[in-house]
Amino acid sequence: MASRKSRPERRQEPLSRERIVAAAVELLDTVGEGGLTFRALAERLATGPGAIYWHVTGKNELLAAAIDAVIAPTLAGDDTGTTPQEAIRSLALGVFDAIDAHPWVGTTLAQLPRTPGKSPMLRVFERIGRQVQALRVPEAAQFTAASALLSYILGVAGQNAANTRAAQANTDPANTDRAAFLDAVATAWRELDPDQYRFTRDVAGQLREHDDRAEFVAGIDLILAGITAGRADGRTRP
Repeated sequence: MASRKSRPERRQEPLSRERIVAAAVELLDTVGEGGLTFRALAERLATGPGAIYWHVTGKNELLAAAIDAVIAPTLAGDDTGTTPQEAIRSLALGVFDAIDAHPWVGTTLAQLPRTPGKSPMLRVFERIGRQVQALRVPEAAQFTAASALLSYILGVAGQNAANTRAAQANTDPANTDRAAFLDAVATAWRELDPDQYRFTRDVAGQLREHDDRAEFVAGIDLILAGITAGRADGRTRP
């Protein structure tokens, strides 16, 4: 009797939007946004590209959903019993850690087309804004305060992720080891012209020893201190 040709194993679980997004996140973590194609995703899910299009209309929608899936856990906490400053600090760290764990989020956010009311970061902005209101920032300055915090969070987290990806792509061991890299940069700073780069030379030692996450939180605290100080003396304004 002739033996049957083996067929590729097909998916066992029903295909759903959640499974598609989870597989997309896994693929993005492995190969980055450039490697996310519907063909590669279909192979990972053991299905056809057409079945995926039934759940998502295109790559931009899929990327937005993947970002939302990564960021969503940072919004799951309960702010009850915390001060507005503590709530903002906790949320900011959650987003920072999420982007650090999934570096593609930072670059992908900048590339997605702006669709009114559908930004993956809109819920983060809402959560920050409520805490800004809880700080009793004047209404006219609330948008500015929340926007400044969100811009700082995404900007620093995105840059940190970009640095991580650059280090991972570099084959020179001196550049992939963070401590060695910072030491080399700090040494170069110390050797700069003292007349043109006095400040840079002065902080070279801090660069060598700094912790990215701690510096990120310190920046959040500086912004919050400015917001609350401005509120107290009436200087907070758009």
